Amino acid sequence: MKKIKVGGVPEHFNYPWHLALADQLFQQQHIEVTWKDYYGGTGEISRALHAKEVDVALVLTESIIKEIEDGAPFKIIQEYIATPLLWGIHVAANSSYQDIDDIEKTTSAISRYGSGSHLMTIINAENQDWDTDDVKFKVVKDLKGALQALPKDEAQYFMWEHFTTKPYVDKGIFRRIANCPTPWPCFVIVAHQDFIDENSKEIKQMLSVINKLTKDFKTIPSISKKLAAAYQQKEKDIKEWLKITEWSQKQIGEQEVRNAQEQLFELGLIQQISDFNKICEKI
Repeated sequence: MKKIKVGGVPEHFNYPWHLALADQLFQQQHIEVTWKDYYGGTGEISRALHAKEVDVALVLTESIIKEIEDGAPFKIIQEYIATPLLWGIHVAANSSYQDIDDIEKTTSAISRYGSGSHLMTIINAENQDWDTDDVKFKVVKDLKGALQALPKDEAQYFMWEHFTTKPYVDKGIFRRIANCPTPWPCFVIVAHQDFIDENSKEIKQMLSVINKLTKDFKTIPSISKKLAAAYQQKEKDIKEWLKITEWSQKQIGEQEVRNAQEQLFELGLIQQISDFNKICEKI
C-alpha cells in the first residue's frame, strides 16, 4: 500500500482530512495517508516539503507561488479552498492603537520571511498606500510566538486567520482592529515534483477521496458543533466561517494564479512571472 505523507496547518480548513483518516477512506482506495500539523504555517511546511518530510501539503496560494517562482521544486496540483482567506489584523488588547492608520510605521510580527503573514503584511501595506519599504518585521515563528510578542511590545501587530485568532480576541489577549481578505483563492494542494513524477496515480486517488468529502462537507450533520469542539471555537463563529468558505474540487484557474503573480511581482516579492505550467500540474 503506497504511503503519502501530507502536512498542513492545524486549522479548521483541514478538518475534512482528519475525518477521512478517522473513517479510513484512503485505505479503501489502497493508499495509506498520514497527516502532520505544522504550527508555523506555510513557511515551515515549505521547508518540510523541501526536506521531503512530507510529500503533499496544503498551503497558502501566495506563499507557494513565491516559493515556486524562487525555484522550489513544487507544483500546485489542486485548488483546495476556493474563497479568500480573511486575515485579522491584531494588536495587543492593552495597546493604544485603535485603527489601521495607527500601526503604519510599527513592527509586524510574522511567522517567517516568505510566509503568509509576511506576504500579507506587505499586501496590506500596499492596500493602505503605505511605503512598503518602511514595513518592519519581527519573526515570532507561530501564533504562540505572537501571543507572547505583542503584549511585551516586541512587535505591535500581527496578521493571522480571523477565526483561528478569535478565541484570543475573546480572551482579551489580542484586539482585532481590521481585516484583510486575500484577493485570490486562499489554499491550494501542493506536491514535490519528484513525488508527482513517481506517484501521479496514487495522488489522483487521494484527491478523489478528499474531493468527495469536501463536496458535501457543510451538509454533514452537526458539523459546526464538531468543528467548534475540535478547534476550541464558539459554534456561532464556526457557522459564520462556514458561510464564507467554499472547498474546491478542481485545479486553480490560470487567471487566479496570474493575479497573485502580478501582485507579488509589483511588490518586488518575485522577480518574474512564469508560465502557468511551471506553477501548476494537472494530475
